[in-house]
Amino acid sequence: MLPTGPPTLAFPSRRAPMDKAEATDADAPVRATDNDAALARLSAVQKHYLADPYISALVPRAHFQQPRPPLINIGTYLRAQGIDELVENWMKTAGEMEDTDEEKKVQIVSLGAGSDTRFWRLAAGPHAAQVAKYVELDLPENTSKKAMAVRKNNAMNSLLGQDVKIEGGGTTLRSQVYNLLPIDLRHPPSTTLATVLPTLLSPTLPTLLLFECVLVYLTPATSDALLRWFVDYFTAPSNVEQRTGVLGAVVYEMFGLGDSFGRVMLNNLKARNVLLPGAEPYPDVASLPQRFLRLNFTSARALTLRHIRHSYISKSELERLTTLEMLDEIEELDLVLEHYAITWGVYIPPGHSEQTKTGWVEWGLKQKVRSRA
Repeated sequence: MLPTGPPTLAFPSRRAPMDKAEATDADAPVRATDNDAALARLSAVQKHYLADPYISALVPRAHFQQPRPPLINIGTYLRAQGIDELVENWMKTAGEMEDTDEEKKVQIVSLGAGSDTRFWRLAAGPHAAQVAKYVELDLPENTSKKAMAVRKNNAMNSLLGQDVKIEGGGTTLRSQVYNLLPIDLRHPPSTTLATVLPTLLSPTLPTLLLFECVLVYLTPATSDALLRWFVDYFTAPSNVEQRTGVLGAVVYEMFGLGDSFGRVMLNNLKARNVLLPGAEPYPDVASLPQRFLRLNFTSARALTLRHIRHSYISKSELERLTTLEMLDEIEELDLVLEHYAITWGVYIPPGHSEQTKTGWVEWGLKQKVRSRA
């Protein structure tokens, strides 16, 4: 439903004022944050922080877009690197923990997917065959724009396979593996998720949920309802003796906005008619895993982007980054990165062996270097 936002929303926006149509559309300011995120990713790709041959297809007039400042590029890189590693490690863990080739496959659900290109990067990579289903959910205005862009791009379209359908007046794209669906996540899951996902997702396969700057735009009660629906789905098989799939979730968003930095961020966003009701329950990084633990997830952990930069990026990669752009505002960078975090949690339904439980609980980011903070 609600799209992603860049890691520097605390700073004044360069967006032009909303036109008349946007001003009468209450969701337009939040949907516009997906454009910010896509431009930030495009900039990071252009500056060689990241490799992504597909993002330019989802950014109008991509060749005319100006690069973002180094601080934004680094924040975008850390966000992408952390989530990419979590997804890759999820797939590796499934391959190691599950018994048969079919069980080693995974399902990924990206909620508020926006202009994310992860499916195509996976589909063109070495683990493509391991993805059983990939589902993206977003508001219909975003899904229709994305479906049209994908169908116009030969490289992206070819990775969808042969049986591709456009439905719902252009808001829905379906293929054998990839499915793009229009859903408003603010509505009860019983009237949204329950009407489409059971026909796509198997409750017996390891399934990973991705929330990139999504839950922060929702009320805490709405976020809890979304996560609870997935937990219930993976613990209610027709046969109570049946082993069900492991459920994982990754959340990337801002937190700890009660200090002066956070107040500046909130005021700047409020000026754009963007509110962050989902940030209030999380005053510090220690509070972030509680989102999962109080909903009966087996384990959960959170790291700030600052911590990831200092301890979870290899020395050689850090050295490569320093050659890309000059960055003088290290203190400013650390301040921004300290207000963004990646949180991950895993729910292991009953029926799994202790060895399997241990393997899944260890899923996560792996420390690369000793912290210099």
